[in-house]
Amino acid sequence: MLLIAGVLGIFRGIMAIARDDIFVNTPDYVFKFSLTGWGWIHLVLGLLAVVVSLGLFRTMTWARVAGVAIAVLIIISNFLSLPSYPVWSIIMIAFSSFVIWALCVVKREDLMDEHVRAG
Repeated sequence: MLLIAGVLGIFRGIMAIARDDIFVNTPDYVFKFSLTGWGWIHLVLGLLAVVVSLGLFRTMTWARVAGVAIAVLIIISNFLSLPSYPVWSIIMIAFSSFVIWALCVVKREDLMDEHVRAG
């Protein structure tokens, strides 16, 4: 799911960088960045999420910790860019919350048993 969130973040970042006129512009927002700036933030976080998700496929412990950190950053960035694209931001916040939950509840023993059976 982190891979999907990363790919969607990459697409959102490219969309904001290439054509920022499709987003809503809120002039008096406290956390004001240019929409192109938000695009770069989402693009970088999306790329990081994709890289970390590849580590999750290999059941690396560092990837679980990094996955939670990246998902938290995705939630924060979507919350701060909420006025630009509200429905999509709420969906990504919920999606990333589920990613955090999934990474935190899986026991390492379950992952190792599954890895041994597959290998």
